[in-house]
Amino acid sequence: VQLQASGGGLVQAGGSLRLSCAASGRTGTLGWFRQAPGKEREFVAAVNWIGGSTYYADSVKGRFTISRDNAKNTVYLQMNSLQSEDTAVYYCAARGVFMPGIPTVRQSYDYWGQGTLVTVSS
Repeated sequence: VQLQASGGGLVQAGGSLRLSCAASGRTGTLGWFRQAPGKEREFVAAVNWIGGSTYYADSVKGRFTISRDNAKNTVYLQMNSLQSEDTAVYYCAARGVFMPGIPTVRQSYDYWGQGTLVTVSS
């Protein structure tokens, strides 16, 4: 499975962006991670393969919304009220197994996109 992320860019603080990630085939849980300069890659949000359950990092809860369209094998991340701390390269990730639960650790994900840069100016 290949993942293609898009939608990053430059936005002012308080603005919004929508990231998309298209998978070349069916996947289990789909998630987003991000990596800021000099920092570890961290979990942002994920949605399970049925699409009904989601989970968010505390830092983005209430501002970001993850969703998926199984017919298109695509996951979206709507990011509102962006802050300078949200500046990072955002990676989409997918599990190759169809299991319940929403893992937040990188090792649980089998496929990764190439990353898309989000820059929030203050």
